[in-house]
Amino acid sequence: MMNLTRPSHAIILFLFFILAINSTSALIKYNLLKFGAKPNGKTDSTKAFLMAWEAACSSADPTMIYVPKGRYLLGSMAFKGGCKSPHITIRIDGTLVAPQDCRVLGKSTDWLSFEGVNGVSILGGALDAKGPSLWACKSSHSNCPSGATTLSFTNSKNIRIRRLLSLNSQMFHIVINGCENVHVQGVRIIAAGDSPNTDGIHVQLSKNVNIIKCSIKTGDDCISIGPGTKNLWVEQVTCGPGHGVSIGSLAKDLKEEGVQNVTIRKTIFIGTQNGLRIKSWARPSTGFVQGVRFTDSLMVNVQNPIVIDQNYCPHNLNCPNQVSGIKIKDIIYEGIRGTSFTQVAIKFDCSSKNPCTGIRLQNVNLSYLNKPAQSSCSNVRGKAMNLVRPENCL
Repeated sequence: MMNLTRPSHAIILFLFFILAINSTSALIKYNLLKFGAKPNGKTDSTKAFLMAWEAACSSADPTMIYVPKGRYLLGSMAFKGGCKSPHITIRIDGTLVAPQDCRVLGKSTDWLSFEGVNGVSILGGALDAKGPSLWACKSSHSNCPSGATTLSFTNSKNIRIRRLLSLNSQMFHIVINGCENVHVQGVRIIAAGDSPNTDGIHVQLSKNVNIIKCSIKTGDDCISIGPGTKNLWVEQVTCGPGHGVSIGSLAKDLKEEGVQNVTIRKTIFIGTQNGLRIKSWARPSTGFVQGVRFTDSLMVNVQNPIVIDQNYCPHNLNCPNQVSGIKIKDIIYEGIRGTSFTQVAIKFDCSSKNPCTGIRLQNVNLSYLNKPAQSSCSNVRGKAMNLVRPENCL
């Protein structure tokens, strides 16, 4: 059985960050205004921000880039690693604003990207990516750019994001890719419920990631968990609108890495499309999902509170008549309660080639419009313990 206690490495990492941030007397501070930034929301401050990063990065001491109150217009920026500074804090008291023309950012992959950095903290502030104009473009089926992720960390270590507001991202809000030791806390994410591909926090190819006390309102997955995720802890997250918490889409790659040791606890889903979902494409793969614990979650009018979908094949493209090669095992649902917006509150639609195994339901109580809900099972093996409603089909 998995250990529900948060890993000790996370506690050590958290204490390290607290000590680093509170030792402000040792920080060398760089005020963005001194590099020529203008807090009027109209003057392009991209160059000033990059100059401040270069100064902080090249220092041998812990540094802080300070963004005072105001609105700062910024284009796409890439902050490269290899810094001499052991820890760089970016403290934001203002709002970073994207260009009004969605095509400026939309042609980039990322708005604010950090690549190969170590010991970077982002504290406070707001990121306004001006996404609605791009969403409107896409909905009108015009010739639109793909859109940019608001904030991304790639191949980085010892990252902290705290008390940040991400508003109206063009695409994903926050992406953690190929990273280690990441702590996200007190983050708020806001986008329209019908905004396309605006996942809140996406994690892939990363280990030792904590997402704590966050509020996510968006048009796609609140938290999406991709291949190669290991030791992920999610706690006290409120989701809605959105598509819930999703492990997947998996089986995009024949030889993709697996997902393991994931804990999702004390979450609240309000009016979301899904609650706790694992999904994989109906195509061959050597990937897997194992060692996942969903516990103590509240569902409020959620369309699909508990779902495993291994026959995921949008628009029946690239996967008709195939079966998922993803192996799913050792998945625990414990203390899941609330209301389903559809009659089938629990749906396990697993692969005929690789049935789901070791699925456990314990203390689950889901109803449908104050009436008994239903469960549906296909190619799944497991057991139910204590009270389980709807009547389980394991």
